[in-house]
Amino acid sequence: MFLSTFEKPLDAKRRIVVPQEFRAAVAGPFDGVFCFPSVEADCIEGGGKVLFDRYETLINEFEVGDPLRYALEFTVRGGMAKLSFDTAGRVTLPEHLCEMYGLTDVVTVVGLGDRFQIWSREAFQAQRAALSQAARDGLAAHRAQQRRQKLGAST
Repeated sequence: MFLSTFEKPLDAKRRIVVPQEFRAAVAGPFDGVFCFPSVEADCIEGGGKVLFDRYETLINEFEVGDPLRYALEFTVRGGMAKLSFDTAGRVTLPEHLCEMYGLTDVVTVVGLGDRFQIWSREAFQAQRAALSQAARDGLAAHRAQQRRQKLGAST
């Protein structure tokens, strides 16, 4: 699993050292990661074969010609880059993705279980604040709903 948050330098050649924990999570026949524009946020999303297969399954749930299928194909398959680790555990991020998300000298890498995201430092700070608040609000609403259901079941 991809867990935790790391700040990593991005060198002039757009190389980033992938955290050792992340490299271990994708160990297998392909020594690297798949990256593409995230469908959920303004960042790069990445992961191993498990993530790739999950998106393939999702895309194939829709018929050819379905606008959602096309949007997913365009974003995920069309934006996909297969990045191999070098001997230092680095991958070279595609220039167009770095430009798209304003990735320059330092990036933030966020583990999300079976996937990770690569953010610009500034965008990550804004997203973290918004999502932390959404998590608090959503959890409070969920617990309130559970309490209402318990009260309704006991009457």
